[in-house]
Amino acid sequence: MNIDAELASWLSLSQIPGLGNENLRRLLQEFGSPSVVLATPVAALKQIVRPAIASAISAATTDDFFAPVAAWLKDPLNHIITLADSDYPQALLNIPDPPLLLYVKGRLDLLNHSSLAVVGSRNATTQGARNAEAFSQALSEADLCVVSGMAHGIDTAAHFGGLRGKGSSIAVVGTGLDKVYPAANRDLAHQLAQNGTLISEFPLGMPPLAHNFPRRNRIISGLSLGCLVVEASLQSGSLITARMALEQDREVFAIPGSIHTPQSKGCHALIKQGAKLVENPHDILDELEWYTSVKKVEADNQDVHPIFAHLGFDPLDIDSLSLRSGLTIEALSAILLQLELNGQVTTLAGGMYQRIV
Repeated sequence: MNIDAELASWLSLSQIPGLGNENLRRLLQEFGSPSVVLATPVAALKQIVRPAIASAISAATTDDFFAPVAAWLKDPLNHIITLADSDYPQALLNIPDPPLLLYVKGRLDLLNHSSLAVVGSRNATTQGARNAEAFSQALSEADLCVVSGMAHGIDTAAHFGGLRGKGSSIAVVGTGLDKVYPAANRDLAHQLAQNGTLISEFPLGMPPLAHNFPRRNRIISGLSLGCLVVEASLQSGSLITARMALEQDREVFAIPGSIHTPQSKGCHALIKQGAKLVENPHDILDELEWYTSVKKVEADNQDVHPIFAHLGFDPLDIDSLSLRSGLTIEALSAILLQLELNGQVTTLAGGMYQRIV
């Protein structure tokens, strides 16, 4: 992708200090296109924006800025999408503050694919990370793209789960796309670039500034039909995403947890406020009326799993179950998680498991 005259105009305006999305939208409504805005006399610009901003627009020069952008765009995975492009995510047109310009790395088709946000705590519990990955894989296998923020914890697990299904995954990041944050997610970022998508409204070179991350959350929720919060403390940034989802008229879902776990308190607060309690991915698919070729497990066939020969209605720890069944802890963990998502097994305090159907 090359920097043509119109894209150059968008980029020029995006670099004006203090201009912001709202002012730029007003200018575009008045004058029609970025190139016309840049050619408009200062006196006319001052009728729309503050004098200092009008003067900055009139004096805009971005020669130093264009060189690294042009170099970045030589990679066929890299794109810049503006509000005027057909590839621009249509779901974002319905939010109050849509980004006017998006840097994109990876698959453009996912920008307009039906999606669900999966977010939660950076300090995830082991069970929370397993839930995020399993739910995300199931949603992706149902052809929903999993959107998250590539942070540690729940976000990371959600992306890995999403990448395992045909719906894939989108990461909305709070830095420039020439940076990977956190650095530990470099391999994940590579997988997303090859098989999913990374997007940012921030220019190349943007470091991980704290105020960027709450701002990117509106894009995570805006891209999605709904938002699933897997784990969250009462101070978690994922509650910001949930609030924005509500403001954008999206569905909000939450997975309940132990009353003794800090990472569950945010989810419980959301449920008290009206978020939909979910116990398995089908709860979400049913609420969204998302009918796919993925066959839901029939209740009358749920008791046929061989593990039930060793796990009854009395609580049992996984070590004892391993001894009884002859299966490894790793194999049992995967089986028990799927049975839990199917509503057949529940997890109790102290790492105990119990059959419930």
